[in-house]
Amino acid sequence: MSRRRSRPAALSAALLIPALAALLLPPFPVGSAAPAGTSHTRAALTELTVVSEQVASGLRRPVAITGLPDGRMLIAEKQGTVRAYHPDTGLAAEPVLDLTARVDESDNERGLLGITPAPNFARTGLLYVAYTSLPAGELTLARVPIGAPERLQVLLTQEHAEYGNHNGGQVAFGRDGYLYWSTGDGGGAFDPFKSGQNLGTLLGKIIRIDVNRACAPKPYCVPYSNPFVGVPGARPEIWLYGLRNPWRFSIDRVDGSLWIGDVGQGLVEEIDHIRPWQGGANLGWSCREGAPVFDPQQCRAGGRYTDPVFEYDHYNGNCSVTGGVVYRGSRTPEAWGTYVAGDYCSTTAFAVRPRLDGTYESATIGNFAIQPTAIDADVHGELYTLSDLPGWLNRVHFERVPPTTTNR
Repeated sequence: MSRRRSRPAALSAALLIPALAALLLPPFPVGSAAPAGTSHTRAALTELTVVSEQVASGLRRPVAITGLPDGRMLIAEKQGTVRAYHPDTGLAAEPVLDLTARVDESDNERGLLGITPAPNFARTGLLYVAYTSLPAGELTLARVPIGAPERLQVLLTQEHAEYGNHNGGQVAFGRDGYLYWSTGDGGGAFDPFKSGQNLGTLLGKIIRIDVNRACAPKPYCVPYSNPFVGVPGARPEIWLYGLRNPWRFSIDRVDGSLWIGDVGQGLVEEIDHIRPWQGGANLGWSCREGAPVFDPQQCRAGGRYTDPVFEYDHYNGNCSVTGGVVYRGSRTPEAWGTYVAGDYCSTTAFAVRPRLDGTYESATIGNFAIQPTAIDADVHGELYTLSDLPGWLNRVHFERVPPTTTNR
């Protein structure tokens, strides 16, 4: 995967109002009841630890996972195949979709990179996928009916030929109904194309488009509320910029905010938290790597940068953050509302949670069983992780460890 960085920004009183409103939502997902006899009080992060249970093996470099309304999990394999897993029946023997004829899987970071169902998947069977395409690794966003690769429709592309790394690749629908897609800065190291701060390219960005309409000649429309609509020289599809390699981001199903794991250059790994009203935020790369200044020549006088809410260094075997999701399941109510991410090399699991005052608390909460390539949730909000090597799917739950007490 790759690297990046950032840190927390205080919320103004005006911005705290929507944040507080989100906290007043029911403490369990819509359609899911609180387990009988449980308290609505969340555990302190230091009282939580993750526990992994292997539920499938034999996958070929699985790199992305998403939940379907029928309880299945779809797993994207780097070569271009999609496998289906159901907790009742296990891993299906044959792929449900095969895009290998289109996918460039050369280099360690190219391949089929992201997958998400359309909000109306139960009726249409449509999937949205992100991949590097043959013959030159072009970043590609497309939609395709499950089981019908011949009906794939390319929506948006970005040239990416010079280097094989930093492709981003996450795709997800927001609560606003728009599709979000992450792209890397073009690869290599040190932002060689200076893409992060360049609004004229889709590299190093998170993109937001309306895939429910077509605005000819494009097979999609740009939402009028996108921050750079009408800005001379800027791509209107851009929602956020200043990213290095946002390999995995997620959208909280309760408040619609984005949690982004952006891989750092070599100093720090970062987690960014972007609220729905923060479109147009500049996350800093390559002026900054996380909070520290990285390349002063890429910093603009008076520039406003959004700091990470959590960052960590490369000590203790850390190397590359794998962004995760906010836990919205009901199996462990004590962990409800906690964002969980991991490091690909050390397997450390990190938990981050917003406080009412706009700051964030964080903690390490154990280790995943093996290096996490992707972390996502099923339709019920329960967590799963993938490991590309050796090709495992693990179900994850939390255990509450009572706080230690000291006799005086």
